[in-house]
Amino acid sequence: MTPTIVALAFGYVLGSIPFGLLITRAAGLGDVRKIGSGNIGATNVLRTGNKGLAAATLLLDALKGAVAVLIASFWGPQAGIAAGLAAFAGHLFPLWLGFKGGKGVATYLGVLAAFSWQAGLVFAAIWLAVAFAVRYSSLAALTAAIGSPIALYMFGQPQHAVALAIMSVIVFFTHRANISRLLSGTETKIGQKG
Repeated sequence: MTPTIVALAFGYVLGSIPFGLLITRAAGLGDVRKIGSGNIGATNVLRTGNKGLAAATLLLDALKGAVAVLIASFWGPQAGIAAGLAAFAGHLFPLWLGFKGGKGVATYLGVLAAFSWQAGLVFAAIWLAVAFAVRYSSLAALTAAIGSPIALYMFGQPQHAVALAIMSVIVFFTHRANISRLLSGTETKIGQKG
């Protein structure tokens, strides 16, 4: 039980690092929470007009999920799963920001890729296909979040698939405002400011 508790704490602390906020402040762009959706994730960082900072945010947010899983997995597979879930929760609810974080997609992808790089590629392929077709990051993420647990199960990882299915449900919850805007036709497209 102790390795799992340590993994949860480790994953949460790592996941709660608000890279989008730190990067934009370091670049002199101020508080990313005051633009666009008010989110600290890569999609909102892109609304600053700086693609490099958005890419860095995406990479670092994904890495914190992947690193949490990979390190904690040395204590056993259950610890790896626990750390991944906790890193995801840390990104969504960081203590340092009053429990108001990002929507979790990049961290979700990092956790998924650490569980199975093949399933990570499935996520990326689905996301890219939908994003290029309709230019809605939210719809791309939601579609990929449906396919990813299925991919993990197909790759013979049912325990990881269950954990990721839980994360997918949470991704839908964090995107509830996006879903409403998608249905009303008012969702912001990729690269569009506002």
